Amino acid sequence: MTTDPCTEQHLPRMTACLLGKSSGRWRKGWCASVAKSLSSNNALKSLVPTLCLVVVVIYGLADKLRNFVAGIFIPQYHYPYAVALCFGQVLISLLVLNLLHALHLVPLKNYSRPLGERLLVPAICNSIHAVLAMWAKANSSYSSLYTLSLTLYPIVTAGFGFCLKLAFPPSIHIYVFISILSGTSFVITVSQGLAGVEHLDYIYAPLALILHSLSLTWLAKVSDAEHHNPPGAQASVFDIYYTQLVNQSWVLGLLWLVHPDSPWKVFSHSSWRTLLFHGYLLAILLLGMVLNFLVCISALCVSPLAAAVLHSARQVAQPFFHLL
Repeated sequence: MTTDPCTEQHLPRMTACLLGKSSGRWRKGWCASVAKSLSSNNALKSLVPTLCLVVVVIYGLADKLRNFVAGIFIPQYHYPYAVALCFGQVLISLLVLNLLHALHLVPLKNYSRPLGERLLVPAICNSIHAVLAMWAKANSSYSSLYTLSLTLYPIVTAGFGFCLKLAFPPSIHIYVFISILSGTSFVITVSQGLAGVEHLDYIYAPLALILHSLSLTWLAKVSDAEHHNPPGAQASVFDIYYTQLVNQSWVLGLLWLVHPDSPWKVFSHSSWRTLLFHGYLLAILLLGMVLNFLVCISALCVSPLAAAVLHSARQVAQPFFHLL
């Protein structure tokens, strides 16, 4: 019996081993070229852990910046319209993708109805999660338990991966290590106390955790299914991401129409004549677009567990830094 190479390497190479186990699900095109370059160049392969750490740090800084801007914009302009902000972020993402496609930088196929039907569940889950996350940011009194739930993202996402029987589930050694790390961070945060937990927080925080984890796992499941199609009929990573965005635009658009904060109310209460209003709003939408893109591409190109680690790394590591 051969031993798992993950058990024979030191901790700094754990990330490279994780990527190696996930490389079987990388698609043709951009992800495949990156995987081929990493596997054929030993110098690049040794830089994988450093590159992953850089991506995690950049994501954490961008997320912190977005929270900072939202913390100024929402109370100053009285703009707690979570559905409208999420809908605007999806529209900006679609606009940027179509612009890149028009410039021949990103190849995109037309919207596929069969693919859209398979991506309906992750689109609904991700849309509701986005609204709940934005709602937690807009109402700071409800954000403590939501922030705590972020430490459990890797555990729940990996659990969904085993339940949905992904083609390339995470290594058991990686799963145990990340579970211990996330669980320890959760216990440290709870022991330090939570400020002002409201009743709605006990509903929305677990719901957001489950929906986002399920969305990432289902997204990878659809990507795995596409791998079994003939080469000419396979949807690329960007095709899947684009199709999910289109689905999300429909879901969020319908939700916005039936929401008490209707489009007329949102537009009438906006400070469109203020230049700072446009700057803050655009910063929130663009940063949210980049963060969502990085998480979804990580789930499609690497694994849902990698996407969950990227999304929650700052919250998982923060209690350990407080202890130092």
